[in-house]
Amino acid sequence: MAVLRCTLTLLLLTLVLGVNKAKSQSFIGVNYGQVADNLPSPAATAKLLQSTSIQKVRLYGSDPAIIKALANTGIGIVIGTANGDIPALASDPNFAKTWVNANIVAYYPSSKIILINVGNEVIMSGDNNLISQLLPAMQNVKNALDAASLGDKVKVSTVHSMALLKQSEPPSSGCFDPSFGDVLKGLLAFNNANGSPFAINPYPYFAYRSDPRPETLAFCLFQPNSGRVDANTKIKYMNMFDAQVDAVRSALNAMGFKNVEIVVAETGWPYKGDSDEVGPSIENAKAYNGNLIAHLRSMVGTPLMPGNSVDTYLFALYDEDLKPGPTSERSFGIFKSDLTMIYDIGLSQSSQTPVETPAMPKTPVTPSSQPKKAAWCVPRAGVSDAELQASLDYACGHGIDCSPIQPGGACFEPNTIASHAAYAMNLFYQTAGRNPWNCDFSQTAMLSSNNPSYNGCTYPGGST
Repeated sequence: MAVLRCTLTLLLLTLVLGVNKAKSQSFIGVNYGQVADNLPSPAATAKLLQSTSIQKVRLYGSDPAIIKALANTGIGIVIGTANGDIPALASDPNFAKTWVNANIVAYYPSSKIILINVGNEVIMSGDNNLISQLLPAMQNVKNALDAASLGDKVKVSTVHSMALLKQSEPPSSGCFDPSFGDVLKGLLAFNNANGSPFAINPYPYFAYRSDPRPETLAFCLFQPNSGRVDANTKIKYMNMFDAQVDAVRSALNAMGFKNVEIVVAETGWPYKGDSDEVGPSIENAKAYNGNLIAHLRSMVGTPLMPGNSVDTYLFALYDEDLKPGPTSERSFGIFKSDLTMIYDIGLSQSSQTPVETPAMPKTPVTPSSQPKKAAWCVPRAGVSDAELQASLDYACGHGIDCSPIQPGGACFEPNTIASHAAYAMNLFYQTAGRNPWNCDFSQTAMLSSNNPSYNGCTYPGGST
């Protein structure tokens, strides 16, 4: 399976137009919350989104102004029903039909609505009456879509909290709380029958808050770390995101729903918090979201779902200044209300012109009494693919041009993690300052005087 893939469209753009790396990728989405009084206009937001690689937007409601603004942009739209609408949707098929006609049929297909989430984290609400009405509401919405001949175009699901899992560590032992077993079986049977996804909200940020050690932070931020071994499968996990998603995969498999797709409906990291909050910072938010995007773009997938990137909706497009709670709750935004970036994670299509691959060093004009040796950064022997993948994600997520190891690139073959990681690690070393610590990668790399270039693949080299 390819380690670093991109769609044919992106590859053609790269080869023919020479455009940047922040091209559109269908697995990158964003949450567009509206609990705020200072948001840009929907039209301005639509224009902003078109300038990014974001291809899907999740709304928590069905604001007609936003749905209209996104018309003819090609951006996929996920809309939601309020939890308060669930009883009426469940008990009255005509209400469901009216809702679908007003919120879907009126805008489709100009507005590319792809999914309806009936409620948000309903099962964890503790409202047994609401929980019991969730599946009937979803079914009535689906029936209304079928009546409008949209049942195969717009999917129906609901969004779940990670708190549904009774156990998530190690990932292979992931299982849902049995007290929700009957409800989940019905919902998952619906997902399975209709080809709709199981939407979940994994947040490594909250995992770090409950275990604020440096090694946990590196594990959560996709930074080089020693990894965590699943004792059952012997798989070494190199980041918390993969571990959490695979725990959900294991839980779904254990219930017999191996074919139900997972969608990450929310994940993110706050860039600001109160003085007593552990974890929020610009650096951490940029590292988490930026490295997550690099990981998704690598197309390596997770250990239990290799070779494919799960659709992931970043939280969030903007801050929501009217949200209650600690400062962090109002500080998950990626863009400011003036449409500028709070921090750059490589989403803008105009801000990531590829870094030119450095040329091989030329002979110095001034002779040196003792010529300097060329050096390349290469993986150490015996390093696992999981560790190399973490180093690959880290390097490609920090500003280097990884297009040579994408399909069609001069260094794509051999298509292995080891080969791709070797190229990326070396390029990171050469462009980051050629210091010994630039070729460490948690002790998975070393400097070598042997030029690893081959065939038409040139590894930039520097001097020691």
